[in-house]
Formats: sequence, structure tokens, C-alpha cells
Amino acid sequence: MERKIRVLVAKPGLDGHDRGAKIVARALRNAGMEVIYTGLHQTADMIVETAVQEDVDVIGLSLLSGAHMTLFRDITKLLKDKDMRDVLVVGGGVIPEEDVPVLKKAGVAGVFGPGTRTEDIVDFIRKNVKP
Repeated sequence: MERKIRVLVAKPGLDGHDRGAKIVARALRNAGMEVIYTGLHQTADMIVETAVQEDVDVIGLSLLSGAHMTLFRDITKLLKDKDMRDVLVVGGGVIPEEDVPVLKKAGVAGVFGPGTRTEDIVDFIRKNVKP
């Protein structure tokens, strides 16, 4: 039997709205993935430490506060520092299109804005997770 994809869904920073993250987490579970949800107000260090402890394949970040340029890059840097380059990082929330190329250059593989179908997120993860 093939091992399930393990996904950490995290809410970095002071953003207090997690409805979208919970909807995505449920969709990933329904698609057969194992999902760990960190809850609100996580620091970059807390998220990466949980990723290490849980041995995840994917980190899904959800942010609506506008601090994505700092927080997402902090997380990808910490992952590189811990030699966890094989962890797929995806992000979602209210992220301006002009920020997407910068985030991708920093190591965020996919960015999903409001209205993205959960099926598209599931498909992206399945196609891009490292074996």
C-alpha cells in the first residue's frame, strides 16, 4: 500500500481568519491525504518545527493579513536551512499577482487565490509532491 501524502496546513502570523484553511484541509483529507492543521497565529519557526516532527511532504500556508512576502519567505528559508528542500510549499490567501513570481523564486511552488477550486489544489499537490 502506498504511503499517503502528509500535508501540514498552517496559518502564519497574526491572521485570525481560518475558514479557507479549514476548507482546504478538509478537501485534502477527502482526497486521501493525511492533514495536520496547526491552528492560528503560528510563527515560521513553529511551522517548520512541526513539519520536521510530523515528517510532512507538503506545507500549505494560508494568509490574508498581507504579510505573505515576509512570512512565506521566512518559512522557505528555514526549510532550506534545515535541508528540507524536498518539502513542497504552497500558499493561498489574498496575494497580489505581482507578488507570485517573487514567492515562487523564494521556493513557494504554487500560489492559490480566492475562488481556486479545491480540486485544483489537490491535483497540484499530487503532481508536484516529491516521492
